[in-house]
Amino acid sequence: MKKIKIYLETSAISNLYQLNKPKEMADMKALWELLKQGEYDVVISSTVTKELMDIKDKAKLDLIIDYLAQIDIERFNLTDEAHSIAQMIIKHEILTENSYDDCTHIASAMITGCDCIISYNFRHLVNIRVIKNIRKISFIHGFGDMDIMTAEALLQKGDEE
Repeated sequence: MKKIKIYLETSAISNLYQLNKPKEMADMKALWELLKQGEYDVVISSTVTKELMDIKDKAKLDLIIDYLAQIDIERFNLTDEAHSIAQMIIKHEILTENSYDDCTHIASAMITGCDCIISYNFRHLVNIRVIKNIRKISFIHGFGDMDIMTAEALLQKGDEE
């Protein structure tokens, strides 16, 4: 059986050490144990790397870098196709130009064939309007079905199988 391929968006990775969000942190750590065991294929993009480098707390950044070293990751560098898809997301008013990085997360996940994006960005990614519209674009352009969810939702889905 083919492994589920997940795209880790920056907010999910950041929740590995988010003391003011203990539930999200616990969920991400539980997911991380599965990632270390190779339960899922994992993708991050150059957008994730860029956003992580903006973390001001050096101790948190060092911890996240240590976590990332624990798992196998497919790294995707943005391409012209990714920028084109990001612009299409803006053109269809799913997100705005101000959320361009979020658009590149979605594009990166589509291009690399991810089954889902793991995110805690409820404003721009994990919300029903965005999810429904991204599914339409993904289907129309032949990228297949893709979900956007939290680590908790993925862990619950895994329990159902």
